[in-house]
Amino acid sequence: MTTEIRAAVLRQYNQPMAVETLTLDEPVADEVRVRIVGSGLCHSDLHVMEGLLPFPPPAVLGHEAAGVVEAVGQAVTGLAVGDHVIGCLSQYCGSCRWCARGNTWLCERRLAPGLRSDDHPRLVDTNGQAVLPMVGMGAFAEQMVVHRSGVVKIDPDMPLDRAALIGCAVVTGVGSAINAARVRPGETCVVIGCGGIGLNVIQGAALAGARRIIAVDLQSSKLELARQFGATDTVNPSDGDPVEAVMALTGGSGVEHAFEAIGLKTTAEQALAMAGIGGSAYIIGLVPAGTELQVPGTALTQLGKSLHGVRMGASNIDADFPRFVDLYKQGKLLLDELIAETITLEQVNEGYDRMRAGEQARSVIVFDS
Repeated sequence: MTTEIRAAVLRQYNQPMAVETLTLDEPVADEVRVRIVGSGLCHSDLHVMEGLLPFPPPAVLGHEAAGVVEAVGQAVTGLAVGDHVIGCLSQYCGSCRWCARGNTWLCERRLAPGLRSDDHPRLVDTNGQAVLPMVGMGAFAEQMVVHRSGVVKIDPDMPLDRAALIGCAVVTGVGSAINAARVRPGETCVVIGCGGIGLNVIQGAALAGARRIIAVDLQSSKLELARQFGATDTVNPSDGDPVEAVMALTGGSGVEHAFEAIGLKTTAEQALAMAGIGGSAYIIGLVPAGTELQVPGTALTQLGKSLHGVRMGASNIDADFPRFVDLYKQGKLLLDELIAETITLEQVNEGYDRMRAGEQARSVIVFDS
């Protein structure tokens, strides 16, 4: 049994996606089918569209979504039709050494759960050609079939268009501050890049009790938004060297935690330079394949600095997603303010045009519920 759905399909790099009718297969034993209500536009999808991340078309992009379970495979437990869920690319096997430690985001076989053979694809077009769902999701579509580990059940009172953002922007940003950096009350932070991820790093640091949070971005509108999310100071690199500006704000000592949320060589190196003695830099932005960073050896050996790569906020989604939902319902986690606009599936390319302009935080595709 199969289901016909509408989805935005990427046929060629650097070309607009087209909304097409695809056939979605039913879930196999360890999968679930989800009717998507909200799907956020993330910069990682833009990297794929521009050919900067290797993911071959034809493909359905999108990996930040929430919706309602429509069908479950026979081996799935803990989920039922009608459950409200958040989807995430942090799928995991549950049995490797990292999963055994609870570090599911580092699963050694994270691409294996839900991996189907070439002759049994999840999605096919009207010509019978297989269409790949990005990172096992493919959330720019009315429905998706994902591995059981890629969805987390949440409180049905949580608005699903808001919940979608938890699946990537929030878990990556807030998680990086709380889980990866373990920011403590009274500490100092700088966040380079105030898009969806960066704003969530800021509010994660604020939730953790950071004394000073410096936001760095080229867009004044984003810097204003950063203050709303908890930034105490702002720096616009167009006004001068951002490293010098951060050093001036901290009396020359630098910060304890520097977060890079863009994925550029220059800003990643700046993050390490902004960290003070014994401080740490966290690379959260998705650095394009082949990019190499230049790291002064003395920064590590003489100044005791650390450079960390962070994947998906170092978050165990089964534990963290319900916590984030609770924080939102308590008014402590900002999600409404993160959404610049809601759009239809047909407007997905326009949403990415606005992302390229860099003037707003998040666009969310909202499907008819």
